[in-house]
Amino acid sequence: MADPIINIQNVVATASLEQSFDLLSIVRMIPGVEYRPERFPGLVYRLKKPKTATLIFSSGKMVCTGAKSERQSRKAVMKVLEDLKKSGIVITGKPDIKIQNIVASAGLGGTIDLEKTTYSLEKTMYEPEQFPGLIYRMNDPKVVILLFTSGNLVITGAKKEEEVHLAVTVLKKRLEEKELIRYKKE
Repeated sequence: MADPIINIQNVVATASLEQSFDLLSIVRMIPGVEYRPERFPGLVYRLKKPKTATLIFSSGKMVCTGAKSERQSRKAVMKVLEDLKKSGIVITGKPDIKIQNIVASAGLGGTIDLEKTTYSLEKTMYEPEQFPGLIYRMNDPKVVILLFTSGNLVITGAKKEEEVHLAVTVLKKRLEEKELIRYKKE
């Protein structure tokens, strides 16, 4: 069968600088940032390219969401810091950037028998009255996969893009070995 089509939907990265920020001065210097301290303690800095939102906290911590790759999320954090520097905000040192979570979707190209899969794979949860997908907690790589009858998957919890690809490959192989997936006849 054809290789699964995998799409990275969101990469969440954190960055920390060994310094604090005066968020009100950032608001004064950079147009378009959102800061409502009465509702949320962080400032929201949106980039159009790459299309991301970075939360900046006075502690020097940042959270970047919306990137479609690890590389893009790192690029977004560096662009935000570059923009801050250009606006006169002093940045000392290099940020410690860590990928916290990658969310991806994939299609296996066949239908999955979720009822049988519940009994064939360990660490599953399937309550169709509550949610139409089966929740599978994979140990290696350590990710959570939502499986749907359609053969579509949502993978979350990966820290590297390779983990997403490995998880889909391992799952597909297990489903095929246990005859839990049926492919459409060509």
